Amino acid sequence: MSGTDAEARGFPAFPAVRGRGGTARTWWGRAWIGAVEQAALDADQLRAGSAYARTGRVGSIAVSPGQVFATVDEPEGTLRVSVSVRTLTDTEWDRFAAEAAARAGHIAALLDHDMPRDLVRAAEEAGVRLLPRDDEFDFACDCPDWDHPCRHAAALCHQFAWLLDRDPFLLLLLRGRAEHTLVHQLRRVRTPAVGAVEPAAPVLDGEDAARAWRRPVPPLPEPIAPPQSTGAVPALPETEELDVTALRRLAADTAHRAAALLRGEKSIDLDVWQDTVRLAATCPEERLRLRLARASGRAEDFERAVRAWQHGGATGLETLERPWQPPADEMARARTALREAWPETEFGEARTWRNRWTLPERGVQVRYGRDGRWYPYRLEDGKWWPAAPSATDPVAALGALLDGKL
Repeated sequence: MSGTDAEARGFPAFPAVRGRGGTARTWWGRAWIGAVEQAALDADQLRAGSAYARTGRVGSIAVSPGQVFATVDEPEGTLRVSVSVRTLTDTEWDRFAAEAAARAGHIAALLDHDMPRDLVRAAEEAGVRLLPRDDEFDFACDCPDWDHPCRHAAALCHQFAWLLDRDPFLLLLLRGRAEHTLVHQLRRVRTPAVGAVEPAAPVLDGEDAARAWRRPVPPLPEPIAPPQSTGAVPALPETEELDVTALRRLAADTAHRAAALLRGEKSIDLDVWQDTVRLAATCPEERLRLRLARASGRAEDFERAVRAWQHGGATGLETLERPWQPPADEMARARTALREAWPETEFGEARTWRNRWTLPERGVQVRYGRDGRWYPYRLEDGKWWPAAPSATDPVAALGALLDGKL
């Protein structure tokens, strides 16, 4: 089964909405708008898009794997508008189906056109994101505005949220699976093979709970001293079936992390995606990094994520993927320092959004991380790439980019 279906669905244009109507009602519709807000460079365009969505200017909407498409009527003509996101891989859909089938209530809710929050959280913990991240969006429009998104694409995003209120399966279609295909997959995962017999639960000998509770605790053995080194990885045979280099690297990484835990060093709780990026960031073998990229299910995002980790570890990766709202006084001090160092007359108008300060005309940006450091970014092929290690001073972080040192 392929990762996407050839099926598309069409919906008639929404009429003009009066009063204060035209907002998403369900939690997943609002979450979609929240994801679009995280991807937007200009909050004013989002507000303008919300107003456009209520005017009835957006035409019929087509939803297909990876794209939402519509036209928008303007006095100067009709504009073609689209919003594109990455479709999930077959591996990711298998993980999602397994999470949905783990509880009968999840499948029943989906068939009733409901999207359980805990299903979305469980899928995300398994490495499957239904709601796109900010760097997964691609907005396109015939208008001359360079904003990401423009008001026309923002209007389409708002109306897609209205459609999601009625049918959350549209989000799954956008991610690459039509309803009938996914339902068939869920039922196949849920239904055991014909003739399969569930193993009987073992019968265990028990003990009276009160007597076990009264039993004294025996003395514990002396703790074993933590290792000072991880030792050498044992020799492994070279065969066609066994990737010895990959296995040795995984074994060495496991040993180093275990030794750190035994020494009492604090462990960072990483999900599958973060840990895969961490392994690749410390892996010199290009062949192994390519394998990790393919296994991650997000090969198109992988190199940027690895570079972010190399520059800032887990916080560097978080700064790449998740915008956030820092304290207002911190951003105010940074804006003042940056504008004093580089007047807008010299480098063009600066854009500030959440934790990001951008000079669009120069294609450079700094992002404020949750660790209190500033991360430099450069625009390459339409995407923002981590460009250097972070700095405590935003002027120093941006200065290396503008001075041509990177």
